[in-house]
Amino acid sequence: MGKTIVGKIIEGHLMRGAPRAGEEIAIRIDQTLTQDATGTMAYLQFEGMGLDRIRTERSVSYIDHNTIQVGPENADDHAYLKSAAARFGAVFSKAGNGICHQVHLERFGVPGKTLLGSDSHTPMGGGLGMLAMGAGGLDVAVAMGGGAFTLTMPKVVRIELKGRFKPWVSAKDAVLKVLELFSTQGNVNTVFEYAGPALRHLDVPERATIANMGAECGVTASVFPSDETTRVFLEAQGRAAAWTELTADPDAEYDRTVTIDLSQLEPLAAAPHSPGNIVTVASLRGLRVNQVLIGSCTNASYRDLRRVADILRGRKVASDVALGIAPGSRQVMSMLAADGRLAALIDSGARILESACGFCIGNSQSPETGAVSFRTSNRNFEGRSGTPSARVYLVGPETAALAALTGRATVPDDVPDLTYPRVPTPKAYPHDDALFEFPDASALGKADLVKGPGIGPPPKNGPLPETLAGVAAVKVGDNITTDHIMPAGPRLKHRSNIETYSRFVFEHVDPEFAARTRELRDAGEHGFIVAGESYGQGSSREHAALCPMHLGVKAVIAKSVERIHLANLINFGIVPLTFVRAADYDRIAAGDRVRLADIRASLQERRPLALENETRGETIPLKTDLTERQIAILIAGGRMNLETAVE
Repeated sequence: MGKTIVGKIIEGHLMRGAPRAGEEIAIRIDQTLTQDATGTMAYLQFEGMGLDRIRTERSVSYIDHNTIQVGPENADDHAYLKSAAARFGAVFSKAGNGICHQVHLERFGVPGKTLLGSDSHTPMGGGLGMLAMGAGGLDVAVAMGGGAFTLTMPKVVRIELKGRFKPWVSAKDAVLKVLELFSTQGNVNTVFEYAGPALRHLDVPERATIANMGAECGVTASVFPSDETTRVFLEAQGRAAAWTELTADPDAEYDRTVTIDLSQLEPLAAAPHSPGNIVTVASLRGLRVNQVLIGSCTNASYRDLRRVADILRGRKVASDVALGIAPGSRQVMSMLAADGRLAALIDSGARILESACGFCIGNSQSPETGAVSFRTSNRNFEGRSGTPSARVYLVGPETAALAALTGRATVPDDVPDLTYPRVPTPKAYPHDDALFEFPDASALGKADLVKGPGIGPPPKNGPLPETLAGVAAVKVGDNITTDHIMPAGPRLKHRSNIETYSRFVFEHVDPEFAARTRELRDAGEHGFIVAGESYGQGSSREHAALCPMHLGVKAVIAKSVERIHLANLINFGIVPLTFVRAADYDRIAAGDRVRLADIRASLQERRPLALENETRGETIPLKTDLTERQIAILIAGGRMNLETAVE
């Protein structure tokens, strides 16, 4: 039987386990990336494990999230990350260099390699033929130290692309179609592998857009072949030596195959408040748009922004629309400046924003009350923009540009005087690596670590008690994201201090949760979180487990838990449990006193689990699907408590 691309990469990196779907495996990680919202804690954990230097082929520490510096906290984090990179041997990418995923694609990505990042959109690297995955910071810290990354051997779904985009349709519409077909739920432990005749028409930036938003489906990764198109991109980046051909065998077998005809697609949008809420732009026709934001790791390549500039050239943004454009990298900004298209954007009335994550993570450009915002980013969770009443639609750059001109959701037929601009693949990309600081052998192990007063050590959990007893501290519904659990925006600057950041757990869901749960902890009781389907979807932020752990939460009981969050819960000693019968979710209310007797022995001996709802006098059967390794981590109270966190 032939092999898939995923199978080939895993086989070449396998350290433990059998590569059979559903089995736990451990693989070697070649490259890692962190960003400043998650990287500080990852490096503190690296330091806390007593590791002396980075042992991957390449690890890069990017400054791209917390670049809005109000107060000293973000600048202090950046100073620490710079010093940690020098001490431990990482490449340091300064603020202004660009968004980690875009920059990594340009300067460091290598086909056939494994990439682990403390950001859920790390799978964007799959556009270059990498097995690129998001994870919590602790998993990345372990990988930086040379340890294995453990995951469930994924199912592989082949997505066959045929046809060619019509004018005004692009890669964003293709991945929104994928979301329409697969939704945001039910894709745990799955990889999308793209194939088909349409690939010869998709360059690497277009492939990267599609791979990026596989994260919204909840898949482990999305992978494209490394072919002639990949070679052309790497050669244009001055990195021809990094290319290697990597394709699936003709007789490779897949768990499922889905075909998408690109020629049949029309402009699509993800309507509020989920990336999976897919509608046609035609169905929104005439909707007034107050704000348009173009950029983010998903759609901020030179290809995307050149097309936007050509649409806007010689025209003015509608008077009642605020347009902001954030190039994905310094390279993209330089190319737009060199060919005059940056001037075209400025002349149209656009605001040119920093090459950073910015509006996508909600730390800037919040729209007005009740506004409609068209954005080319990848998530539109309620309140993520910073304005709870805003309605955010995710669209392609062409749709966004038309809305900026007309002030309305616009289909191409409404602008017959506009010619769709074609964008040729660049023969060369300028590469100026001046904003990277590469490791200096003389500083390894010697550079002083710089820690501002707000940077605290990563807290540790205690060993799992024999019995968990306390209160259902909160009950939440389906599709609770890590944004719901740990808000970003203005709270991002506190991520280096868990004592402070933990005050904001479930801030917008249950403002009293943190204080109430802390009181339980201080009284010697345990907190439980009760949730519906797809708990913990979205961002990889491990703080959504780390901060509840600090408040005394010992277990999450849900209908289902998403992959990265499940791993983060285990890493910090919070037991993830699911209902045997989904209907039993209705048999627990917030505030009920609950008890899990003999939890340690039950996990170790794999005995049935039963939650006693003492308030109602009922017993609820629960289940887990944990490996021996995961059980050992939970018993210890978290991975940091193990004698050897780096396997």
